[in-house]
Amino acid sequence: MSSDASGVTDNGRGRFEMAVEGGTAFVTYREERGALALLHAEVPSAVEGRGEGSRLVKGTLDQVRARGQKVIPYCPFISIYIRRHPEYQDLLAE
Repeated sequence: MSSDASGVTDNGRGRFEMAVEGGTAFVTYREERGALALLHAEVPSAVEGRGEGSRLVKGTLDQVRARGQKVIPYCPFISIYIRRHPEYQDLLAE
C-alpha cells in the first residue's frame, strides 16, 4: 500500500482509495498495455459537488507519476480532469 499527502492510498487490489465524510471515495484500475487503465471514480453521495472527486483524482495521478507510470483514462470524469489540468497530460499512455 502507498499513500500521499492527499490521503489517497493504493489498496494493492485495483483501487486507489480516500476516506471522506460518509465513506470511501475510490478509483478502480487495472494494468493494461504497460499502463494503469483508470476505469471508474466514485465518491459517496454525501460529498458530491464538494471537490472530493477532484482531490481523489489528483492524488491518484500524483501517485501514478511518482511511480513513473502512464494512464489510460476510461473514466469520463478522470479524462475531463486531465483535459482541464494540462500538467497531467504527460501521464497519458501513447
